[in-house]
Amino acid sequence: MSYLDNILFAILLIVGFGFFAASVKKIIRNINLGVDIDRKDNPKARWKNMALIALGQSKMVRRPVAGILHIFVYVGFIIINIELLEIIIDGLFGTHRIFAPYLGVVYDVLIASFEILAILVIFAVTVFWIRRNFIRLKRFIHSDLTGFPKSDANYILYFETVLMILFLLMNAADLHLQNVPGGYSHFHKAGSYPISQFIAPIFNGSSNELVGLLFEVFWWLHIAGILVFMNYLYFSKHLHILLAFPNTYFANLKPEGQFDNLESVTKEVKLMMDPNADPFAAAPPADENAASAKFGASDVQDLNWVQLLNAYTCTECGRCTSSCPANQTGKKLSPRKIMMDTRDRLTEVGKNIDANKGVFVPDNKTLLNDYITPEELWACTSCNACVEECPVNISPLSIIMDMRRYLVMEQSAAPMSLNAMMTNIENNGAPWQYSQQDRLNWKNEN
Repeated sequence: MSYLDNILFAILLIVGFGFFAASVKKIIRNINLGVDIDRKDNPKARWKNMALIALGQSKMVRRPVAGILHIFVYVGFIIINIELLEIIIDGLFGTHRIFAPYLGVVYDVLIASFEILAILVIFAVTVFWIRRNFIRLKRFIHSDLTGFPKSDANYILYFETVLMILFLLMNAADLHLQNVPGGYSHFHKAGSYPISQFIAPIFNGSSNELVGLLFEVFWWLHIAGILVFMNYLYFSKHLHILLAFPNTYFANLKPEGQFDNLESVTKEVKLMMDPNADPFAAAPPADENAASAKFGASDVQDLNWVQLLNAYTCTECGRCTSSCPANQTGKKLSPRKIMMDTRDRLTEVGKNIDANKGVFVPDNKTLLNDYITPEELWACTSCNACVEECPVNISPLSIIMDMRRYLVMEQSAAPMSLNAMMTNIENNGAPWQYSQQDRLNWKNEN
């Protein structure tokens, strides 16, 4: 590489990582729009969750075919990109495989492992593409997966395939130039190439200058492709490769059937049950926003930050929807759509803030009704199947329950059957329409 190439490469890195940093900053800003919630308890259990679920892929392999293939892609893509560090150093200083002299045999093992993993990635991605586009599994052609989200998965598969092919072609050209009699330029023998050694013969008969030029082309396309892919993550479901780790760490550790209580309601109930309490002596709100706080959630700003993190982490795999009993019986609810709608609304709110110099300007839209309908929310049986199935511990149910709370406690918009049940509890102390005196009549009839 010439000095000009080194400078151009440095500029490419600055631009690529600069855009990525700006995207990460926006994601963090958007997540922090949510209500604060304490998820710092029991760090030992949280680290264990992250190690087993995000790193160990323990929930992925419950469906063995997809799980094992996903491990190929996950491990291959992550480990192969370790070589990115060497590529960056070589690109900035014009060196060739700078780690080889220091790592010796270990370097040969690493490069050989990278190549084997690259082939496994290509194999796995090919199977995934066939499953989506030829076999057409039901969860991949569901009505809630349309437009860009449907195409996004294929774009990622194409990206990964091209990057792996460029990696192997780059290594094949490198190997050819390493074996030029008498040496060629700054290429020295380094690494072991179990896959690209079978590709290298395509360069036989070509001039060394042409192969050197092709190596440069493959090298530049490979690193540029990695930077483009890295910045594509912000717009893609593939963002989960980064957010799966914090998402599993901050996931709810309580039993899945246990729901939280609204603190404001709990305080009111305790006040009502305390015979010595003076309701008129109640402490004032802790801050000026507390008095106007909503019960439940109607928009993304009413959800907590972990729920917003969930929305960004969603892989759109559809395991939640394929396991949802409401969806299976023809109801409108799709847990995957709940998460996708939350992320879409959060992105819209973020763009509103960007357009208005850091301030959100009301746009007469909300997550409830404009994105998610009450019909979807009330179709949920709260069985937790979606939470149990999610490979990265996302909880669509928590969002559904918070929006239901808003409908009931802020708008009195519960279904007729639910209103009847709550009225009976209020009047009779039970869900049934019998007076308390008649509740045990059944024992006299049997």
